[in-house]
Formats: sequence, structure tokens, C-alpha cells
Amino acid sequence: MQLHASRHGGLQCRPNLARRNAVTVRAAGTNGSANGVSKGDPYIPLKNGKVVDGPDLSVVVNGIKFPNPFVIGSGPPGTNYQVMKKAFDEGWGGVICKTLSLDSSKVINVTPRYAKLRDSAGKVFGWQNFELISDRPFETMLAEMKRLREEYPDRVLIASIMEEYNKDAWAEIIGRCEELKVDAFEINFSCPHGMPERKMGMAMGQDCELLTDVCKWINSYATIPVWAKMTPNITDISQPAHCAVAAGCEGVAAINTIQCVTGVNLDTLRPDPAVEGYSTPGGYSYRAVKPIALAKVQSIAQMIRRDFPGKDISLSGIGGVETGADAAEFILLGSDTVQVCTGVMIHGYELVHNLCGGLQQFMMKHDFKSVSEFKGHSLQYLTTHTDLVARQKAAIAAKKQRVGLANDAEWSGDKFVEQSAKMVAN
Repeated sequence: MQLHASRHGGLQCRPNLARRNAVTVRAAGTNGSANGVSKGDPYIPLKNGKVVDGPDLSVVVNGIKFPNPFVIGSGPPGTNYQVMKKAFDEGWGGVICKTLSLDSSKVINVTPRYAKLRDSAGKVFGWQNFELISDRPFETMLAEMKRLREEYPDRVLIASIMEEYNKDAWAEIIGRCEELKVDAFEINFSCPHGMPERKMGMAMGQDCELLTDVCKWINSYATIPVWAKMTPNITDISQPAHCAVAAGCEGVAAINTIQCVTGVNLDTLRPDPAVEGYSTPGGYSYRAVKPIALAKVQSIAQMIRRDFPGKDISLSGIGGVETGADAAEFILLGSDTVQVCTGVMIHGYELVHNLCGGLQQFMMKHDFKSVSEFKGHSLQYLTTHTDLVARQKAAIAAKKQRVGLANDAEWSGDKFVEQSAKMVAN
């Protein structure tokens, strides 16, 4: 049984319906998530995604109960039954399938489509891709997701969907996916390559008027929570996020990948990755994008607090997460859940054990008993540069007005009486 929120308010408990101190088993580096990626995060056991000891990691988001806040982000890690099953078996809090569209025949991938950016030590810290949405037949994906829903009735399964500017197409894809009893929708308004050429993905997410129209269509059909996945390839990400929420979306996910060219091969003089000697700008992800993602996430979180106070609007943070500490930063800046995609491609599905262990370590350090206790805590410390200047001026002025002497060496013969008077209490 799962707890779900009605789009019209209130909580409902119904079976499989889609509306809506840690035990260290082994250190990071001894399991598949390993390769030292988790920087000391302990590997902990999970049972159906739940921790068996230590601080509770479960979260309730838009009425949906996640056993932990770690969600497989839309992409190759959610591309078919086998990989999504692996994610559930390892204990991921939720799985978002690779983005679906009604007509997959228009989706044609090329190879190679990935490129890595390495630091001076040879370690990967950036990843480019121009992978498209699912190229598998819509009916095939529906059948596999139906099987997953039947085998894992109490786990969180989210459908990522994308369509052109066509109201009937959106109605059809939403209706068909809801038949599977998925828990929520994530709307891909943010893919930066391939799809914008068809006025999809990022092309919609950058156009607030278009975005508003489509969100209104979607929310008139959907009976389960809807998250709008935002593109970072825009000046102010909070503006389209506001439009999506105002048009009825219950949540926002951010960020998708950042448009990039990884580099140019100085031997061939061709950009990477090259397909028949040619390339195209792709999407940048992994560790290098985390600072940008954090800035975008806090911007959306501040907007939600300011413009939709008291509303149950969720935020799913994405971008460069590979440790429990990374996840804690996103949650401190307002995220309810944290998505991982590239990290899984590099380190495997077992990474979730270390992510949960690392997040528990952070929580025990600060004596947090639940994730909700620290969600958004650090937003209060983000302000404007003008305010920083004012605060520093005030602090300097306060030091100059200090009452009394710090030590005997500060006594002055000429100001002895004045200094004595300043230290009198009455």
C-alpha cells in the first residue's frame, strides 16, 4: 500500500494506485559502487529501499512515499525492464524511466554519443552526451513498465514523457501511462539536443508561453502528480519553473544537462564525440555541473517559497551527485528528492547503498532524525551581494564600537578615566 495525494487535496491510501546510528557493512570501494567513488561513504544494507538501522531516510513527496530520497534519473539507467528491475533490487528510492514519446520511429541515436572530460589525474569529472529519448516502441515500453508495476507494486515508478506541441498527443500519452498505475509524471521540457529541432524538450522549456500552454493541457488530463523538468540553458530558471507550477504542476525537477562541446581533438581537428567526422553540441553532466545545479535549485526553491507559500510543491534536485554529502547539499537547498543518472552509468546501480550510508553519516553528525528536518535549512543563508556588503559594514562598525578593553596592554595614560568609565556596568 502506498500513500498518495489527490490532485484536489488530501491523502489517500490505496493499493498500487498511482495518484497520486547506521550499520556499516563494508567500506566504499568493496562493492560495485566502489572504485572509491563515495569518498568514504559506508555501504549499508537496504530492504526494499529502506534503511535497516540509523536515521530514517524515507520522504513523502506529493503524497508519494519514497523509501529513500535517491531516484534514478531519466536516461539510460531507466531504459528497459532489466535495468529498472536492477535499480529496484538494489534499493533505489524511485525510478524514472527514459523519456517516452508516442512515435519512437522518429528517434534515431548515433554512436559514439558520449565524451568524457578528465582532470589532470585522469579521473572523469565531466560527461557529454547527445543521447536522445527512448528509441524503443511505445507499446514495448508500456508492456515492460506494466510488468515492473506488477512485480514491484509498492515501489515508486515515474513516467518521463515528451511530445510535440499537440494537445491530442499529450492527452493520449498521459492516458496510456496512467493505465499502468505509475506514481507520477516527469515532463521533459529540457533535453538540449536533437529534440529541440522538433520544438520539443528544451525548446519548450525556454518558451514560457509554450510551456504554460502545454502544462495546462497536461494538468487537465493527469490525475497523478506532475513534475516539470527544467532546462538550465536559460538566464533565469525560476521563471519557467514558476510558469509550470502556476499551470498546475505539483513539482519541479532540475537540472537537465547543460549544453556543451566537450572539446576539439587537436590531431583530427574535429570536435568530440565525432560521428563520421562531425559532431553536435550535447548535454554536460556529472561532477563538474554540481555547483551550477545547486545555484539553479536554490533559485527554484526560493521562488517556490516566495510565490507559492503553503503549497505542497516539490523539488527534485539533479546534477553531479555521487556521494551522500552531495545529496545533503541539494536537500539543504530545498530538494525533496535527489536524482542520479550519469553517476549510475559510471559506478553502477550499487551506488545507492553508499549514497544512503553517506547521507546517514551526515545526519548523525548533526543529529538529524529525518530528511525533512534539514530540507531547505541553508536557504536562509543565501542573500544578495548588496546585503552581504551591508552585513560586513555593520560587523566592522560593531567591532569599532566594542565596549571595554581586551587586555591590560590597551590601557592609555591619557584616556585612563574615559576607558575606566566605559567598563562601568551601572
